[in-house]
Amino acid sequence: MSSTELPSAPAASVTPRVGAVRVAEGERLRSVGLPGITLTIRSRPPAREGLPPALYVHGLGGSSQNWSALMSELDGLVESEALDLPGFGDSPPPDDGDYSVTGHARAVIRFLDASGRGPVHLFGNSLGGAVTTRVAAVRPDLVRTLTLVSPALPEIRAQRTAWPTALLALPGVAGLFTKITRDWTAEQRVRGVLGLCYGDPGIVTPEGFRHAVEEMERRLALPYFWDAMARSARGVVNAYTLGGQHGLWRQAERVLAPTLLVYGGRDQLVGYRMAQRAARAFRDSRLLSLPEAGHVAMMEYPETVATAFRELLADLGESNPSVAVGAES
Repeated sequence: MSSTELPSAPAASVTPRVGAVRVAEGERLRSVGLPGITLTIRSRPPAREGLPPALYVHGLGGSSQNWSALMSELDGLVESEALDLPGFGDSPPPDDGDYSVTGHARAVIRFLDASGRGPVHLFGNSLGGAVTTRVAAVRPDLVRTLTLVSPALPEIRAQRTAWPTALLALPGVAGLFTKITRDWTAEQRVRGVLGLCYGDPGIVTPEGFRHAVEEMERRLALPYFWDAMARSARGVVNAYTLGGQHGLWRQAERVLAPTLLVYGGRDQLVGYRMAQRAARAFRDSRLLSLPEAGHVAMMEYPETVATAFRELLADLGESNPSVAVGAES
């Protein structure tokens, strides 16, 4: 495994650089070369030595930046790293063009195997929730606990608000959508994304909105942006159709790690009604229901999600509340 620090001026890559990726205060970026993939890893220096490792996996169209708020909340409790899945964030596309759930899970496993950091506290949101469920099922040795925020697990009747995302999986739709929306500004696109993903988009600060627009502008300039989106959406749809031992619900039943499930009552992409089914499927699970949250509770209510995770570790006897930074009563 080769690893290169990415300071304020990122190094050259196999894909064209169109702008610097934002790095929040206290964060670092590095590029990790693995067989067939190059991953960008966002990390926070540990508050002290000996903290257990944690790894965060984002959702469709997201990036490691989606976890910055929660990573900050968990300073002093875990040593945090968040990866950009191949083709997303600042990671270039995979050499083999495999954007399936299994392909993304393989990327996570390769990173964990190469880094030797497992078992980790593994977090996943949306697509990342499906990916990390598969990782936990097939490689239990790599997973200490599993935290899933609105995981993209199969629904028989998906909400209508989730249909446009699923339609991206159809051949030609991404190209058509690109043509239809070519005159949309980055601001318009961000407002649309926030309206779809947040229970209350009004909680986004002006600074947060500006950063999101800058990131959207950067991504739209990447030649592979829509291809990665469409192929990953297709990967989720295909994963929903798998039966037998490869089915995501069957794999959820195989997860041995203690699991924290987080669902939002205003989620327009993953049905709130799926929370109870998930709680039954994961054998050692606890459920955090947030009626006002949307699809990205770790961004909307990072303090609440951090508190629930902190309580999980305390119940497992793996945390010391006296050293946890930002703990709430």
